[in-house]
Amino acid sequence: MADTATKADVHASTGGAAAFIARSTVKAADLDHRRKINFNIGKYNAAVPKGKAQFAELELARQLAKNRKWQAIEHLDESLLQFEAKFTARGGKVIWAENSAQALDAILQICREANCRTVVKSKSMVTEEIHLNAFLEGNNIESIETDLGEYIQQLDGEPPYHIVTPAMHKSKEDVARLFANKLGCEPNLSPEQLTQVARYKLRQKYVQAEVGITGANFIVADTGSIALTENEGNARLSCAFPNIHIAIVGIEKCIPSIHDLPLFWPMLSTYGTGQKVTVYNSLVSGPRQSNESDGPTQMFVILLDNGRTNLLANAHSREALYCIRCGSCLNACPVYKNIGGHSYLTTYSGPIGKVITPWLQGMHEYKHLSYASSLCGNCTAVCPVRINLHELLLHNRHEAVTQGESKLSERLAWKAWKTASLSRTMMNMGNGSLKNKVVNGLFSDWKKQHAPLDFSAKTFNQMWKEQEGK
Repeated sequence: MADTATKADVHASTGGAAAFIARSTVKAADLDHRRKINFNIGKYNAAVPKGKAQFAELELARQLAKNRKWQAIEHLDESLLQFEAKFTARGGKVIWAENSAQALDAILQICREANCRTVVKSKSMVTEEIHLNAFLEGNNIESIETDLGEYIQQLDGEPPYHIVTPAMHKSKEDVARLFANKLGCEPNLSPEQLTQVARYKLRQKYVQAEVGITGANFIVADTGSIALTENEGNARLSCAFPNIHIAIVGIEKCIPSIHDLPLFWPMLSTYGTGQKVTVYNSLVSGPRQSNESDGPTQMFVILLDNGRTNLLANAHSREALYCIRCGSCLNACPVYKNIGGHSYLTTYSGPIGKVITPWLQGMHEYKHLSYASSLCGNCTAVCPVRINLHELLLHNRHEAVTQGESKLSERLAWKAWKTASLSRTMMNMGNGSLKNKVVNGLFSDWKKQHAPLDFSAKTFNQMWKEQEGK
Protein backbone atom coordinates (compact mmCIF):
# COMPACT_ATOMS: atom_id res chain seq x y z
CA MET A 1 0.00 0.00 0.00
CA ALA A 2 1.38 3.40 -0.97
CA ASP A 3 2.52 5.72 1.79
CA THR A 4 0.54 8.85 2.62
CA ALA A 5 3.15 11.26 1.28
CA THR A 6 3.15 9.51 -2.06
CA LYS A 7 -0.62 9.80 -2.43
CA ALA A 8 -0.64 13.44 -1.43
CA ASP A 9 2.08 14.27 -3.94
CA VAL A 10 0.32 12.44 -6.75
CA HIS A 11 -3.00 14.12 -6.14
CA ALA A 12 -1.41 17.55 -5.85
CA SER A 13 -0.40 17.41 -9.54
CA THR A 14 1.66 20.57 -9.12
CA GLY A 15 5.04 18.95 -8.67
CA GLY A 16 7.19 20.61 -11.31
CA ALA A 17 10.68 19.53 -12.33
CA ALA A 18 12.09 19.32 -8.81
CA ALA A 19 9.34 16.98 -7.59
CA PHE A 20 9.63 14.86 -10.73
CA ILE A 21 13.39 14.44 -10.29
CA ALA A 22 13.04 13.68 -6.58
CA ARG A 23 10.33 11.06 -7.06
CA SER A 24 11.95 9.43 -10.07
CA THR A 25 15.31 9.25 -8.29
CA VAL A 26 13.73 7.33 -5.41
CA LYS A 27 11.65 5.06 -7.63
CA ALA A 28 14.55 4.19 -9.96
CA ALA A 29 16.38 2.65 -6.99
CA ASP A 30 13.33 0.62 -5.87
CA LEU A 31 14.22 -2.92 -6.94
CA ASP A 32 10.91 -4.39 -5.76
CA HIS A 33 9.03 -1.95 -7.98
CA ARG A 34 11.26 -2.85 -10.92
CA ARG A 35 10.65 -6.55 -10.35
CA LYS A 36 6.86 -6.11 -10.43
CA ILE A 37 6.91 -3.91 -13.53
CA ASN A 38 9.29 -6.18 -15.42
CA PHE A 39 7.07 -9.16 -14.57
CA ASN A 40 3.87 -7.48 -15.78
CA ILE A 41 5.41 -5.93 -18.90
CA GLY A 42 7.04 -9.28 -19.63
CA LYS A 43 3.56 -10.83 -19.77
CA TYR A 44 2.50 -8.07 -22.15
CA ASN A 45 5.54 -8.56 -24.39
CA ALA A 46 4.78 -12.26 -24.64
CA ALA A 47 1.15 -11.64 -25.64
CA VAL A 48 1.51 -8.87 -28.23
CA PRO A 49 3.18 -10.93 -30.99
CA LYS A 50 0.23 -13.34 -30.86
CA GLY A 51 -2.19 -10.47 -31.39
CA LYS A 52 -0.11 -9.07 -34.24
CA ALA A 53 -0.33 -12.39 -36.07
CA GLN A 54 -3.94 -11.62 -37.04
CA PHE A 55 -2.76 -8.88 -39.44
CA ALA A 56 -1.68 -10.21 -42.83
CA GLU A 57 0.09 -6.89 -43.51
CA LEU A 58 0.74 -5.29 -40.14
CA GLU A 59 2.73 -2.29 -41.39
CA LEU A 60 0.09 -1.58 -44.02
CA ALA A 61 -2.60 -1.71 -41.33
CA ARG A 62 -0.62 0.69 -39.13
CA GLN A 63 -0.20 3.13 -41.99
CA LEU A 64 -3.90 2.92 -42.83
CA ALA A 65 -4.79 3.59 -39.18
CA LYS A 66 -2.50 6.64 -39.17
CA ASN A 67 -4.04 7.89 -42.41
CA ARG A 68 -7.57 7.57 -41.01
CA LYS A 69 -6.60 9.44 -37.84
CA TRP A 70 -4.93 12.09 -39.99
CA GLN A 71 -8.16 12.50 -41.91
CA ALA A 72 -10.18 12.74 -38.69
CA ILE A 73 -7.93 15.34 -37.08
CA GLU A 74 -7.55 17.44 -40.23
CA HIS A 75 -11.36 17.58 -40.55
CA LEU A 76 -12.15 17.51 -36.84
CA ASP A 77 -14.58 20.43 -36.92
CA GLU A 78 -16.71 18.79 -39.61
CA SER A 79 -16.56 15.32 -38.03
CA LEU A 80 -17.63 16.52 -34.58
CA LEU A 81 -20.56 18.45 -35.99
CA GLN A 82 -21.60 15.40 -38.00
CA PHE A 83 -21.46 13.32 -34.82
CA GLU A 84 -23.57 15.86 -32.94
CA ALA A 85 -26.24 15.96 -35.65
CA LYS A 86 -26.53 12.17 -35.82
CA PHE A 87 -26.46 11.69 -32.04
CA THR A 88 -29.02 14.37 -31.21
CA ALA A 89 -31.35 12.99 -33.89
CA ARG A 90 -31.73 9.90 -31.68
CA GLY A 91 -32.56 11.90 -28.57
CA GLY A 92 -29.10 12.34 -27.11
CA LYS A 93 -27.59 15.62 -25.99
CA VAL A 94 -24.10 16.89 -26.76
CA ILE A 95 -22.34 19.27 -24.37
CA TRP A 96 -19.23 21.12 -25.54
CA ALA A 97 -16.77 21.72 -22.69
CA GLU A 98 -13.85 24.05 -23.28
CA ASN A 99 -12.12 23.08 -20.02
CA SER A 100 -12.36 20.91 -16.91
CA ALA A 101 -14.52 23.41 -15.03
CA GLN A 102 -17.19 23.45 -17.73
CA ALA A 103 -17.23 19.64 -17.91
CA LEU A 104 -17.52 19.28 -14.13
CA ASP A 105 -20.27 21.90 -13.92
CA ALA A 106 -22.26 20.10 -16.61
CA ILE A 107 -21.94 16.74 -14.84
CA LEU A 108 -22.92 18.22 -11.50
CA GLN A 109 -26.00 19.89 -12.99
CA ILE A 110 -27.14 16.60 -14.55
CA CYS A 111 -26.59 14.75 -11.27
CA ARG A 112 -28.45 17.33 -9.20
CA GLU A 113 -31.43 17.37 -11.55
CA ALA A 114 -31.58 13.57 -11.15
CA ASN A 115 -31.20 13.79 -7.34
CA CYS A 116 -28.18 11.54 -7.79
CA ARG A 117 -26.50 10.06 -4.75
CA THR A 118 -24.41 7.33 -6.41
CA VAL A 119 -22.48 7.26 -9.69
CA VAL A 120 -20.99 4.13 -11.22
CA LYS A 121 -18.07 4.87 -13.48
CA SER A 122 -16.16 2.78 -16.00
CA LYS A 123 -12.50 3.26 -16.79
CA SER A 124 -11.82 6.69 -18.31
CA MET A 125 -8.57 8.64 -18.39
CA VAL A 126 -10.50 11.81 -19.26
CA THR A 127 -12.33 11.62 -15.94
CA GLU A 128 -8.93 11.29 -14.25
CA GLU A 129 -7.78 14.32 -16.21
CA ILE A 130 -10.58 16.48 -14.78
CA HIS A 131 -10.38 14.85 -11.29
CA LEU A 132 -14.03 13.81 -11.44
CA ASN A 133 -14.11 11.46 -8.45
CA ALA A 134 -12.79 14.04 -6.01
CA PHE A 135 -15.18 16.63 -7.43
CA LEU A 136 -18.24 14.40 -7.00
CA GLU A 137 -17.22 13.34 -3.50
CA GLY A 138 -16.82 17.02 -2.64
CA ASN A 139 -20.43 17.50 -3.70
CA ASN A 140 -21.68 14.57 -1.59
CA ILE A 141 -22.09 12.18 -4.53
CA GLU A 142 -20.57 8.72 -4.21
CA SER A 143 -18.48 7.85 -7.26
CA ILE A 144 -17.53 4.19 -7.67
CA GLU A 145 -14.88 2.91 -10.08
CA THR A 146 -16.12 -0.33 -11.62
CA ASP A 147 -13.05 -1.41 -13.61
CA LEU A 148 -11.15 -3.85 -11.38
CA GLY A 149 -7.81 -2.09 -11.74
CA GLU A 150 -9.38 1.32 -11.18
CA TYR A 151 -11.34 -0.04 -8.22
CA ILE A 152 -8.10 -1.28 -6.65
CA GLN A 153 -6.52 2.13 -7.14
CA GLN A 154 -9.54 3.92 -5.74
CA LEU A 155 -9.48 1.75 -2.63
CA ASP A 156 -5.81 2.59 -2.19
CA GLY A 157 -6.32 6.31 -2.73
CA GLU A 158 -4.08 6.38 -5.79
CA PRO A 159 -4.61 7.53 -9.39
CA PRO A 160 -3.96 5.06 -12.22
CA TYR A 161 -0.36 4.03 -12.64
CA HIS A 162 -0.77 3.20 -16.35
CA ILE A 163 -3.33 4.36 -18.94
CA VAL A 164 -4.40 0.77 -19.73
CA THR A 165 -3.35 -1.23 -16.66
CA PRO A 166 -4.13 1.06 -13.69
CA ALA A 167 -2.67 -1.20 -10.99
CA MET A 168 0.30 -2.56 -12.95
CA HIS A 169 2.68 -1.74 -10.09
CA LYS A 170 0.84 -3.96 -7.60
CA SER A 171 1.41 -7.67 -7.10
CA LYS A 172 -1.40 -10.06 -6.23
CA GLU A 173 -0.09 -10.04 -2.64
CA ASP A 174 -0.37 -6.24 -2.55
CA VAL A 175 -3.99 -6.43 -3.72
CA ALA A 176 -4.83 -9.18 -1.20
CA ARG A 177 -3.49 -7.05 1.65
CA LEU A 178 -5.38 -4.02 0.37
CA PHE A 179 -8.70 -5.89 0.16
CA ALA A 180 -8.18 -7.34 3.63
CA ASN A 181 -7.55 -3.87 5.01
CA LYS A 182 -10.32 -2.03 3.15
CA LEU A 183 -13.00 -4.69 2.63
CA GLY A 184 -12.40 -6.98 5.61
CA CYS A 185 -11.83 -10.19 3.64
CA GLU A 186 -9.20 -12.85 4.30
CA PRO A 187 -5.63 -11.64 3.65
CA ASN A 188 -4.50 -14.62 1.57
CA LEU A 189 -7.16 -14.80 -1.17
CA SER A 190 -6.23 -15.85 -4.71
CA PRO A 191 -6.67 -13.45 -7.67
CA GLU A 192 -9.85 -15.31 -8.64
CA GLN A 193 -11.27 -14.94 -5.15
CA LEU A 194 -10.31 -11.27 -4.99
CA THR A 195 -12.11 -10.70 -8.29
CA GLN A 196 -15.23 -12.35 -6.90
CA VAL A 197 -15.11 -10.07 -3.85
CA ALA A 198 -14.89 -7.01 -6.07
CA ARG A 199 -17.64 -8.33 -8.32
CA TYR A 200 -20.00 -8.83 -5.36
CA LYS A 201 -19.36 -5.32 -4.03
CA LEU A 202 -19.72 -3.63 -7.41
CA ARG A 203 -22.85 -5.48 -8.55
CA GLN A 204 -24.75 -3.90 -5.68
CA LYS A 205 -23.74 -0.43 -6.87
CA TYR A 206 -25.01 -0.86 -10.44
CA VAL A 207 -28.61 -1.22 -9.27
CA GLN A 208 -28.30 1.66 -6.78
CA ALA A 209 -26.72 4.26 -9.06
CA GLU A 210 -28.85 6.94 -10.64
CA VAL A 211 -26.10 7.95 -13.11
CA GLY A 212 -23.52 5.95 -15.04
CA ILE A 213 -20.41 7.66 -16.44
CA THR A 214 -18.14 6.24 -19.13
CA GLY A 215 -15.47 7.46 -21.43
CA ALA A 216 -15.27 6.43 -25.07
CA ASN A 217 -12.50 4.80 -27.04
CA PHE A 218 -13.79 6.32 -30.27
CA ILE A 219 -16.36 8.86 -31.44
CA VAL A 220 -17.90 7.55 -34.67
CA ALA A 221 -18.85 10.54 -36.78
CA ASP A 222 -21.02 9.05 -39.51
CA THR A 223 -23.35 7.14 -37.17
CA GLY A 224 -23.37 9.47 -34.17
CA SER A 225 -22.11 6.73 -31.85
CA ILE A 226 -19.52 6.22 -29.16
CA ALA A 227 -17.49 3.02 -29.26
CA LEU A 228 -16.45 1.26 -26.08
CA THR A 229 -13.96 -1.59 -25.84
CA GLU A 230 -13.36 -3.49 -22.58
CA ASN A 231 -12.72 -6.90 -21.03
CA GLU A 232 -14.90 -6.90 -17.93
CA GLY A 233 -18.35 -5.75 -19.05
CA ASN A 234 -18.39 -3.00 -16.45
CA ALA A 235 -18.74 -0.25 -19.06
CA ARG A 236 -21.85 -1.94 -20.46
CA LEU A 237 -23.31 -2.21 -16.97
CA SER A 238 -22.41 1.39 -16.16
CA CYS A 239 -24.17 2.77 -19.22
CA ALA A 240 -27.15 0.37 -19.28
CA PHE A 241 -28.33 0.00 -15.67
CA PRO A 242 -28.68 3.65 -14.51
CA ASN A 243 -31.40 5.86 -15.97
CA ILE A 244 -28.83 8.43 -17.08
CA HIS A 245 -25.66 7.78 -19.05
CA ILE A 246 -22.96 10.45 -19.33
CA ALA A 247 -20.05 9.80 -21.71
CA ILE A 248 -17.16 12.24 -21.45
CA VAL A 249 -14.57 12.07 -24.20
CA GLY A 250 -11.72 14.11 -25.62
CA ILE A 251 -12.48 15.63 -28.99
CA GLU A 252 -9.48 13.87 -30.58
CA LYS A 253 -11.12 10.45 -30.25
CA CYS A 254 -13.14 11.03 -33.42
CA ILE A 255 -12.91 8.62 -36.36
CA PRO A 256 -14.67 9.25 -39.67
CA SER A 257 -16.75 6.11 -40.11
CA ILE A 258 -18.14 3.00 -38.47
CA HIS A 259 -16.25 1.09 -41.17
CA ASP A 260 -13.00 2.12 -39.45
CA LEU A 261 -13.80 0.07 -36.34
CA PRO A 262 -12.81 -3.31 -37.89
CA LEU A 263 -9.33 -1.79 -38.10
CA PHE A 264 -9.16 0.24 -34.89
CA TRP A 265 -10.73 -2.24 -32.46
CA PRO A 266 -8.25 -5.06 -33.23
CA MET A 267 -5.38 -2.56 -33.45
CA LEU A 268 -6.22 -1.17 -30.00
CA SER A 269 -6.61 -4.59 -28.39
CA THR A 270 -3.43 -6.01 -29.96
CA TYR A 271 -1.22 -3.14 -28.91
CA GLY A 272 -3.05 -2.57 -25.62
CA THR A 273 -3.19 -6.10 -24.19
CA GLY A 274 -2.02 -8.49 -26.90
CA GLN A 275 -5.54 -9.77 -27.61
CA LYS A 276 -6.97 -10.20 -31.10
CA VAL A 277 -10.00 -8.30 -29.87
CA THR A 278 -11.26 -7.40 -26.41
CA VAL A 279 -14.15 -9.33 -24.86
CA TYR A 280 -16.80 -6.61 -25.05
CA ASN A 281 -17.08 -4.12 -27.90
CA SER A 282 -20.11 -1.83 -27.85
CA LEU A 283 -21.61 0.95 -29.94
CA VAL A 284 -23.90 3.33 -28.09
CA SER A 285 -25.89 5.73 -30.23
CA GLY A 286 -28.22 7.46 -27.80
CA PRO A 287 -30.77 6.85 -25.03
CA ARG A 288 -33.38 4.11 -25.02
CA GLN A 289 -35.64 4.31 -28.08
CA SER A 290 -39.40 3.82 -28.05
CA ASN A 291 -39.10 0.28 -29.41
CA GLU A 292 -36.37 -0.74 -26.96
CA SER A 293 -36.88 -2.39 -23.57
CA ASP A 294 -33.72 -1.38 -21.72
CA GLY A 295 -30.99 1.23 -21.55
CA PRO A 296 -30.87 4.74 -20.10
CA THR A 297 -33.72 7.18 -20.57
CA GLN A 298 -31.26 10.04 -21.02
CA MET A 299 -27.79 10.11 -22.57
CA PHE A 300 -25.29 12.95 -22.67
CA VAL A 301 -21.95 13.12 -24.49
CA ILE A 302 -19.53 15.75 -23.20
CA LEU A 303 -16.94 16.68 -25.81
CA LEU A 304 -13.89 17.95 -23.94
CA ASP A 305 -11.24 20.30 -25.31
CA ASN A 306 -9.14 21.10 -22.22
CA GLY A 307 -6.07 22.13 -24.19
CA ARG A 308 -6.42 19.75 -27.12
CA THR A 309 -6.94 22.62 -29.53
CA ASN A 310 -3.50 23.92 -28.46
CA LEU A 311 -2.09 20.76 -30.02
CA LEU A 312 -4.43 21.04 -32.98
CA ALA A 313 -3.22 24.57 -33.71
CA ASN A 314 0.41 23.44 -33.97
CA ALA A 315 0.92 21.82 -37.36
CA HIS A 316 3.87 19.74 -36.11
CA SER A 317 2.58 18.60 -32.71
CA ARG A 318 -0.94 17.90 -34.02
CA GLU A 319 0.18 14.35 -34.77
CA ALA A 320 0.00 13.52 -31.05
CA LEU A 321 -3.80 13.69 -31.32
CA TYR A 322 -3.73 10.48 -33.39
CA CYS A 323 -3.12 8.53 -30.16
CA ILE A 324 -5.64 5.73 -29.48
CA ARG A 325 -4.47 5.28 -25.84
CA CYS A 326 -3.18 1.70 -26.21
CA GLY A 327 -0.32 2.25 -23.75
CA SER A 328 2.26 0.45 -25.87
CA CYS A 329 4.70 3.36 -25.72
CA LEU A 330 4.68 3.21 -21.91
CA ASN A 331 5.51 -0.49 -21.95
CA ALA A 332 8.39 0.12 -24.38
CA CYS A 333 9.92 3.14 -22.66
CA PRO A 334 13.06 2.47 -20.57
CA VAL A 335 12.44 5.62 -18.54
CA TYR A 336 8.86 4.67 -17.66
CA LYS A 337 9.90 1.15 -16.68
CA ASN A 338 12.46 2.53 -14.24
CA ILE A 339 10.67 5.49 -12.66
CA GLY A 340 7.04 4.29 -12.79
CA GLY A 341 3.82 6.01 -13.75
CA HIS A 342 3.32 8.08 -10.61
CA SER A 343 6.68 9.85 -10.80
CA TYR A 344 5.43 11.98 -13.68
CA LEU A 345 2.79 13.63 -11.45
CA THR A 346 0.50 13.87 -14.47
CA THR A 347 -2.64 12.11 -15.70
CA TYR A 348 -0.90 10.81 -18.82
CA SER A 349 2.52 9.31 -18.22
CA GLY A 350 5.15 7.72 -20.42
CA PRO A 351 6.15 9.03 -23.87
CA ILE A 352 2.67 10.13 -24.99
CA GLY A 353 2.14 11.89 -21.67
CA LYS A 354 5.44 13.72 -22.03
CA VAL A 355 4.41 14.91 -25.48
CA ILE A 356 0.85 16.08 -24.77
CA THR A 357 0.94 17.28 -21.13
CA PRO A 358 2.92 20.51 -21.79
CA TRP A 359 0.26 21.45 -24.35
CA LEU A 360 -2.70 20.44 -22.18
CA GLN A 361 -1.48 21.89 -18.89
CA GLY A 362 1.15 24.46 -19.77
CA MET A 363 4.68 24.46 -21.15
CA HIS A 364 6.06 26.43 -18.20
CA GLU A 365 5.06 23.82 -15.61
CA TYR A 366 5.69 20.67 -17.65
CA LYS A 367 8.49 21.41 -20.12
CA HIS A 368 10.84 19.22 -18.05
CA LEU A 369 8.95 16.08 -19.09
CA SER A 370 10.26 16.34 -22.65
CA TYR A 371 13.79 15.87 -21.33
CA ALA A 372 12.93 12.68 -19.42
CA SER A 373 13.72 10.54 -22.43
CA SER A 374 16.59 8.54 -23.84
CA LEU A 375 15.36 9.45 -27.36
CA CYS A 376 15.92 5.80 -28.25
CA GLY A 377 12.86 5.85 -30.54
CA ASN A 378 11.35 2.66 -29.13
CA CYS A 379 8.09 4.50 -28.42
CA THR A 380 7.80 5.48 -32.07
CA ALA A 381 8.62 1.95 -33.20
CA VAL A 382 5.79 0.37 -31.21
CA CYS A 383 3.06 3.00 -31.75
CA PRO A 384 0.22 1.39 -33.73
CA VAL A 385 -0.64 4.64 -35.50
CA ARG A 386 3.03 5.49 -36.07
CA ILE A 387 3.21 8.75 -34.13
CA ASN A 388 6.79 10.06 -34.23
CA LEU A 389 6.92 10.39 -30.46
CA HIS A 390 10.66 10.85 -30.02
CA GLU A 391 10.67 13.60 -32.66
CA LEU A 392 7.74 15.31 -30.93
CA LEU A 393 9.70 15.27 -27.66
CA LEU A 394 12.50 17.15 -29.45
CA HIS A 395 9.92 19.52 -30.92
CA ASN A 396 8.56 20.21 -27.42
CA ARG A 397 12.06 21.17 -26.31
CA HIS A 398 12.27 23.56 -29.26
CA GLU A 399 8.83 24.99 -28.45
CA ALA A 400 9.83 25.57 -24.83
CA VAL A 401 12.79 27.69 -25.94
CA THR A 402 10.70 29.49 -28.58
CA GLN A 403 8.10 30.35 -25.94
CA GLY A 404 10.79 31.81 -23.67
CA GLU A 405 10.90 28.91 -21.23
CA SER A 406 14.70 28.72 -21.05
CA LYS A 407 17.17 30.53 -18.78
CA LEU A 408 19.48 33.22 -20.09
CA SER A 409 22.45 31.21 -18.84
CA GLU A 410 21.25 28.18 -20.82
CA ARG A 411 20.83 30.18 -24.03
CA LEU A 412 24.28 31.74 -23.63
CA ALA A 413 25.85 28.34 -22.95
CA TRP A 414 24.38 26.83 -26.11
CA LYS A 415 25.35 29.88 -28.16
CA ALA A 416 28.95 29.48 -26.96
CA TRP A 417 28.80 25.76 -27.75
CA LYS A 418 27.51 26.44 -31.28
CA THR A 419 30.16 29.09 -31.92
CA ALA A 420 32.94 26.76 -30.79
CA SER A 421 31.55 23.78 -32.69
CA LEU A 422 31.59 25.71 -35.96
CA SER A 423 35.26 26.65 -35.54
CA ARG A 424 37.95 24.01 -35.95
CA THR A 425 40.50 26.32 -34.34
CA MET A 426 38.39 26.79 -31.23
CA MET A 427 37.60 23.06 -31.04
CA ASN A 428 41.32 22.32 -30.96
CA MET A 429 42.04 24.88 -28.26
CA GLY A 430 42.41 24.03 -24.59
CA ASN A 431 41.95 20.29 -24.81
CA GLY A 432 41.88 18.14 -21.71
CA SER A 433 41.55 19.85 -18.36
CA LEU A 434 40.86 23.38 -19.63
CA LYS A 435 38.05 22.30 -21.93
CA ASN A 436 36.62 20.11 -19.16
CA LYS A 437 36.46 23.06 -16.78
CA VAL A 438 34.88 25.42 -19.30
CA VAL A 439 32.24 23.03 -20.67
CA ASN A 440 31.29 21.49 -17.32
CA GLY A 441 30.94 25.02 -15.97
CA LEU A 442 28.67 26.11 -18.82
CA PHE A 443 26.40 23.08 -18.43
CA SER A 444 26.32 22.86 -14.64
CA ASP A 445 22.56 22.15 -14.53
CA TRP A 446 22.91 19.33 -17.05
CA LYS A 447 25.75 17.85 -15.01
CA LYS A 448 23.51 17.42 -11.96
CA GLN A 449 21.84 14.39 -13.59
CA HIS A 450 24.77 13.18 -15.73
CA ALA A 451 28.38 12.21 -15.31
CA PRO A 452 30.81 15.08 -15.94
CA LEU A 453 32.03 15.46 -19.50
CA ASP A 454 35.63 14.29 -19.93
CA PHE A 455 37.39 15.53 -23.04
CA SER A 456 40.51 13.82 -24.35
CA ALA A 457 43.84 15.60 -24.39
CA LYS A 458 43.70 15.79 -28.20
CA THR A 459 40.87 15.99 -30.69
CA PHE A 460 40.51 13.40 -33.45
CA ASN A 461 41.43 16.15 -35.92
CA GLN A 462 44.76 16.72 -34.15
CA MET A 463 45.53 13.01 -33.88
CA TRP A 464 44.74 12.52 -37.58
CA LYS A 465 47.10 15.29 -38.58
CA GLU A 466 49.84 13.81 -36.44
CA GLN A 467 49.27 10.38 -37.94
CA GLU A 468 49.33 11.79 -41.50
CA GLY A 469 52.48 13.74 -40.68
CA LYS A 470 54.24 10.53 -39.63
